[in-house]
Amino acid sequence: MSQTSLAACTQCRDCVEACPETILKIAPDGVELVPEAGECTFCGACAEACPEDVFGADLRMAHVMAISEICFVHAGISCMTCRDACPEEAISVKPRIGAPFLPQLDAAACTGCAACASACPAGAIRAVRKETEDA
Repeated sequence: MSQTSLAACTQCRDCVEACPETILKIAPDGVELVPEAGECTFCGACAEACPEDVFGADLRMAHVMAISEICFVHAGISCMTCRDACPEEAISVKPRIGAPFLPQLDAAACTGCAACASACPAGAIRAVRKETEDA
């Protein structure tokens, strides 16, 4: 697989049915990950099942995760669940005086697997499209 594209998705559902984590769904513009459903383990079952060239072999999604303002730390509640759940250690926490540590996500290290989103008790983490270098 060299050039992958979501535009190649025919919405056949083969990837959805093949996913052992049951985290894929068909959306109006093709297949998409449902971050709150769980973590992508990059097992490759979706790519093997897909008759088109939709999935890449580089173990990265077309999105990264982003931590929103509804994160518990903004309400003064200490939580490091996202940091602890991230298999790539893409989330670190920044100490703050008089407030809970602030989670910071390194987009370059994020694979978009959604382990952090599925573990977040506040539902504060969502997938966002990666910024391209020419943007």
